[in-house]
Amino acid sequence: MLKLRLSMGGTKKRPVYKIVVADSRFPRDGRFIEKLGYFNPLLPKDKKDRVGLESERIKYWLSQGAKPTTRVARILGENKLIEMPAAGNNPNKAIPKKDRKKQDADAPKEAPKAEEKKVDAPKEAPKAEEKKADAPKEAPKAEEKKADAPKAEENKK
Repeated sequence: MLKLRLSMGGTKKRPVYKIVVADSRFPRDGRFIEKLGYFNPLLPKDKKDRVGLESERIKYWLSQGAKPTTRVARILGENKLIEMPAAGNNPNKAIPKKDRKKQDADAPKEAPKAEEKKVDAPKEAPKAEEKKADAPKEAPKAEEKKADAPKAEENKK
């Protein structure tokens, strides 16, 4: 299967990517069929040198059945070569991990606990009333046992 994907280049901490057509079985930075452009993520988004594309060749490979990866699809969508893909649903990814833990600890857990306490309190009151209603029914049984106790003592003697 043919893929339009990024092939990493550059030096340590200074990545530069080539946009290439490659067989999906080939390694990321390995053999490719054709170079279609470049992507430099270190440059600001408004600079023209950030992305360079050969639009005619990209359209050709898309017509041949090559599938872009998610990142390449976004790059092509921003340059209006294909439809912009739907936004992914990972709202916490951009938030640093320390801040995510603080947000999780603060807001969502406190609100449900307060609601649960409110719900539990009314449930407990009817249970107490039911126990009171059941108590008189149990009392005669206890009296019967007390009455039976002297008979049992007499039989033992």
